[in-house]
Amino acid sequence: MAHVETRPPEFSGEERAGASASLERPWHALEVEEILRLLESDRRGLSSSQARARLARFGPNLLPEPPRPSALRRLLRQFHNILIHVLLVAGLITLFLGHLVDAAVIFGVVVINALIGFLQEGRAERALESIRGLLAPQAMVLRDGHRFPIPAAELVPGDIVVVQSGDRVPADLRLLRSKALQVMEAVLTGESLPVEKDPAPVPVDAPLAERSSMLFSGTLVVRGQGQGVVVATGARSEIGRIGLLVETVEPRVTPLMREFARFARLLTLWILGLAAATMGFGVLVHGFPADEMFLAAVSIAVAAIPEGLPAIITIMLAIAVERMARRNAIVRRLPAVETLGAVSVICSDKTGTFTKNEMMVDGLAVASGLYEVTGSGYEPHGEFRKNGESVEAEDDPRLVGLLRAGILCNDASLELRNGSWLAHGDPMEAALLVLAVKAGFDIEFTRRTWPRVDEIPFDSRYRFMATLHHDHEGHGVVFVKGAPERLLHMCVAEEAPDGDWRPLDPDLWNRRMEQLASRGGRVLALAARRLEPGRSSLHFADVESGLVLLGLVSLVDPPRPDAILAVARCREAGIRVKMVTGDHAVTARAIAERLGLDNTTEVLTGGDLDRMSEDELAVRAEEVDIFARTAPEHKLRLVGALQKRGRIVAMTGDGVNDAPALRQADVGIAMGRKGSDAAREAAEIVLADDNFATIARAVEEGRTVYDNLRKVILFVLPTNAAEALVAITAVALGLVLPMSPVQILWVNMITAVTLALALAFEEAEPDVMRRPPRDPRESLLSGELLLRLVYVSAAALAATFGVFYWLDTQGAPLAEARTAAVNTLVLAETWYLFGTRRFAEPMFARSALSGIRPALVASVSVLLAQFAFTHWHAMQLLFHTADLDAFTWLVVAIAGTLPLVTVELEKLVRRWQRRKAGRQVAAPRGGP
Repeated sequence: MAHVETRPPEFSGEERAGASASLERPWHALEVEEILRLLESDRRGLSSSQARARLARFGPNLLPEPPRPSALRRLLRQFHNILIHVLLVAGLITLFLGHLVDAAVIFGVVVINALIGFLQEGRAERALESIRGLLAPQAMVLRDGHRFPIPAAELVPGDIVVVQSGDRVPADLRLLRSKALQVMEAVLTGESLPVEKDPAPVPVDAPLAERSSMLFSGTLVVRGQGQGVVVATGARSEIGRIGLLVETVEPRVTPLMREFARFARLLTLWILGLAAATMGFGVLVHGFPADEMFLAAVSIAVAAIPEGLPAIITIMLAIAVERMARRNAIVRRLPAVETLGAVSVICSDKTGTFTKNEMMVDGLAVASGLYEVTGSGYEPHGEFRKNGESVEAEDDPRLVGLLRAGILCNDASLELRNGSWLAHGDPMEAALLVLAVKAGFDIEFTRRTWPRVDEIPFDSRYRFMATLHHDHEGHGVVFVKGAPERLLHMCVAEEAPDGDWRPLDPDLWNRRMEQLASRGGRVLALAARRLEPGRSSLHFADVESGLVLLGLVSLVDPPRPDAILAVARCREAGIRVKMVTGDHAVTARAIAERLGLDNTTEVLTGGDLDRMSEDELAVRAEEVDIFARTAPEHKLRLVGALQKRGRIVAMTGDGVNDAPALRQADVGIAMGRKGSDAAREAAEIVLADDNFATIARAVEEGRTVYDNLRKVILFVLPTNAAEALVAITAVALGLVLPMSPVQILWVNMITAVTLALALAFEEAEPDVMRRPPRDPRESLLSGELLLRLVYVSAAALAATFGVFYWLDTQGAPLAEARTAAVNTLVLAETWYLFGTRRFAEPMFARSALSGIRPALVASVSVLLAQFAFTHWHAMQLLFHTADLDAFTWLVVAIAGTLPLVTVELEKLVRRWQRRKAGRQVAAPRGGP
């Protein structure tokens, strides 16, 4: 047997092109004999020598690993930010001028920020590895006419592979023969039910979900047996093609990162221009030495640049990540937290996301009438309702007979594990068992009472399953379950309300079948027939006619109750929710109506999307909310079309087929419990509870993060501007600097960062989920924010410069005057923090007081630090400070309230203006 390396070999471009060209055929549409001829194989399988030659030509059945950035490259990438560049230059110049403490602080901030980002990116993309893990480790093949298992990695095109119930398909196979074969393809197509497979060719243009003559790598065989010939392996399989789609999708820059980059460029230009102008003014107008003015310019730049802002943003996002984890949303990439707050469209898969991927009987029909059934998924809790009223199932003998048939003509089983109900076998059969348990049946007792003697397995050719049972007295009964249109032709009678039999009324049952089918699910019929005692075998002739119809059941994969509420909350927040599924259009529309999506009248299929131009798709993608029978390429196109229209798109999903679109979306959200590894690794956020409702909570968290970021900027920029203005004013007036560069750095990195960080813990604004999504083009520096920056900076400048000038004119030493100036600025920032906590409400409003503790803790910590800064001898030596007396502290404390008083007056004026205009007092989106 050939030895296979863990990595596929590298081929030249010509070799790969030739190999691919030879395999790119519509295998699903060709006859079996033609396929074997093209692959130079036969039903006895390849010879060992052929297999070795093809393994060398096509490579092992593995996915090629994509190149990954080195650790050094990921670390260096953290320095790619214009604010960081300016800080590095400022640090180098400061070091060159001999100011070691200043330079050390600057470089320390840069390095800490880089390390935080580097560690977060340590969990980089592993989507292809997880897709590779879906490939079956073993495969049963025919070679040299013998059947034996081999590692799945050794499969080659032309191999004959045998699969049976429970197997994971090891490569893309074209079926040669099958027996009652059903395959679960939800992980690839989104189809929530097993798909029947048959070797008969299908049309060339059949979508992926309807290629019944194919078995696809990574899907699961749930019933029957089959034999197929390998037509594609590794990267050429459908799963491999999705893996390549994931590899080619470039990660998008988040709205926050785009806006922060634009903001940083603008801020840097202003700061550098201001510093240069101040230096020129001091040299040309006042005749100060150039080197002295150069140091003053560096001081202005260091004062004005919010060097702590990148670190604050990172820490703020990390705090939000911890909060979201407690709410079952696991964030894999930090910026995704904020991006959630800007999401305007959520594109979601249906199966396993809106729904639980668990079939459930929601309605049934017997001779005595129609019943509705409540419940959720495989949880055996619910009730039967007739005419809107709750009833006991045991009171209707016709209903009891139907439920018993559903238990006996059934190969599935239920298991309670760790508090959750799990189904083994066909999901529809599991739903019939759950239905019976809801009615009070004991499944095991019923099966022991009516042991199975013989059966006719389900086969897609005759579309039914039949089982023969005996009671303990030897009476024989055959139960039949299958497609209603098939069983109606096999039945001659139906149960009458009095328990007797009467002739079948086909028109009545056809109407009931249509009524149940309108719910958007699948409809099954159940029938029975008594046989003579002692029968031990079952034949087709026993069931082809003469059956008594017991009833019909409607099976759906219902929406999660929490998902319905989450959709409503998203609509209230101005977020459009769209369903993108591989399921049928009728089923998708029925689920969409129950979810409450905006537009449930129109459905577009994958075929419709194929016929659209990119421009037409961009328009229709916004108008339509239901997309059915879609393939991975369609999901990618939809996300791209919405992004082209300026939408911020979140894509949710759980299957391999969702991975490329998850990566293309602005925010990829994967299901953590039932989601595939590929989806989890391609997503930025993973839902630990697989609950769509968690998304609404995550969006609220994202909006709160953005609000708090705006509050941080509202807090940091005016204080930094005040520090720079103090130096600029001193140079303009020809005075000594009120604060030294190292004292400015103390205020920036110790005081401002500590206070600003308290804003990361702020609770959500009252209207956070009642506003429309913010415009991603909206500037961080809105008009109102710029206005507040100006007057708060002016107030802080007046307070700081006023105290310094007062002490300087009193003949106080320079160290004492500078110490008082620094403390004035620090207290001004501390008071101003309480005014920044709410955009429009007063600082002592009841809602503002509820979450005040972080601000209080930060303020007390800063005041203690300032006391040490002023009076501790070691700090006095390091920062050139001096002791202040009680009267000076009182003056400093009163002067420091000036920015807060100014802000609270401005809020009061705005509230008065809004009341006068008849508008409700509320914070504007993301601004003061």
